[in-house]
Amino acid sequence: MSNLLPAEYADLEKFADWILPTEKERYAKRLASSMDELQAFYDEAFPRLEAAVPYLKTVSLEDISEEDRNLTYLFCSLVNVTFPVEVWRQARVPDSGASMVDCIVEPAI
Repeated sequence: MSNLLPAEYADLEKFADWILPTEKERYAKRLASSMDELQAFYDEAFPRLEAAVPYLKTVSLEDISEEDRNLTYLFCSLVNVTFPVEVWRQARVPDSGASMVDCIVEPAI
């Protein structure tokens, strides 16, 4: 496998399918995933988040590397799965039926 993530986070490359640049893609991936898949991603990525935040704060957005950009997208996906794993125990927002809220503007990385 090529270097999708910085070397110190290479163990998370097995979750490369969570490297998604948009909120819409992350939400669709969440809905298409089983709770076991969400839990597996959460269990391995969440403990790494505390170290990743100060690391990513040292990265300049002006010349961000592809590996660092991917790491940022991966942790954006982690944020997307925290409520389903920690609170709802399901991928969809409870009692939301078929309703959807689309993010129309998001930060560019």
